[in-house]
Amino acid sequence: MRMPYVNSRLAPMGTTIFAEMSALAVATGSINLGQGFPDTDGPEEIKRAAAEAVLAGHGNQYPPGAGIPELRAAVAAHQKRFYSLDFDPDTEVLITAGATEAIAAALLALLEPGDEVVAFEPYYDSYTACIAMAGGVRVPVTLRPPHFRPDLDALRAAVTDRTRLLLLNTPHNPTGMVLTRAESEAIAQLARERDLLVVTDEVYEHLTFGPEHIPLATLPGMRERTVTIGSAGKTFSFTGWKVGWVTAPPALVSAVRSAKQFLTYVASGPFQYAAATALALPDQYFTTLRSDLERKRDLLADGLSAAGFEVFRPDGTYFVTTDISGLSDKDGAAFCRELPQRCGVVAIPNQVFYDDTEAARSLVRFAFCKGDEVLAEAVERLGRLGRLRG
Repeated sequence: MRMPYVNSRLAPMGTTIFAEMSALAVATGSINLGQGFPDTDGPEEIKRAAAEAVLAGHGNQYPPGAGIPELRAAVAAHQKRFYSLDFDPDTEVLITAGATEAIAAALLALLEPGDEVVAFEPYYDSYTACIAMAGGVRVPVTLRPPHFRPDLDALRAAVTDRTRLLLLNTPHNPTGMVLTRAESEAIAQLARERDLLVVTDEVYEHLTFGPEHIPLATLPGMRERTVTIGSAGKTFSFTGWKVGWVTAPPALVSAVRSAKQFLTYVASGPFQYAAATALALPDQYFTTLRSDLERKRDLLADGLSAAGFEVFRPDGTYFVTTDISGLSDKDGAAFCRELPQRCGVVAIPNQVFYDDTEAARSLVRFAFCKGDEVLAEAVERLGRLGRLRG
């Protein structure tokens, strides 16, 4: 009998749910509200900046290992502009192949085998894989509906002498929860008291609908222990370009770079120039992006509610979590696999984001980063579920 080739740390991961459901969308001709990518490109001037970089020969060969100076300076300027955080672009900024590589490199660099990583579940599926590849042990603290607020007592109880770092995501995918200032300050106090590192995934930083996004690095005593991860993909609707970044003190950036250089080494050369241009867009761009997505959120959320879903309206990201109990007795995975045949829409079962799958048995996530006409058609199709209940 042929033995499995994948190592024991990755064997439980299998094919990502995103690949499975996106393939199902193609096979059935369904509207894909599963995977979180926009169906339209970002600003024309940013596309032109990428094309001009290619034609001018900028970035067509290997860019510098830390990223091109122009983008590192733009990232530092962005952190200063929006959060009054000062970072040296030469020693405290690292450009990565998207946020996913930044997460992987940070965990590979900062964890020793057996170190515990405390994270809020549900969590983006790459977190579990990256912790496993680093030999770490994930310790979940569960966010529960309807509000998905963190249980700070449970978080404190989850930290042990073996805990190395906290892995945070705010605004939070998939729930749309945005940490409040009080919650952030409590987490910061815990990190300081227990001398923990914090890796914070803030790729949805500009996609909040009311609540303020508060980078953990802005809080007292946190800049020196926090690795902040950002990305151009979600903010500018160019997810395929895979341009992300890390901001942190020099020692932490150096550590992350030590792992990153043996993953991709470098990536996205011409797109780095375009991302630098994008980060300098006027405030109006970010304001309009936020208001447009809030309107799309409400369009989809209202339609889902009318179709019989219990809707947990998010404060951030571009995902809506719903409860399907009013529509089906099946779990979310079975429901999502049948949904394309039932009404021609694809979604993601939240169970894949949990260790405690029973906590998410009836939860399903939909993405609203789509065109208005696509969302309107999806809402019309989802309305059939009330007539096809089962």
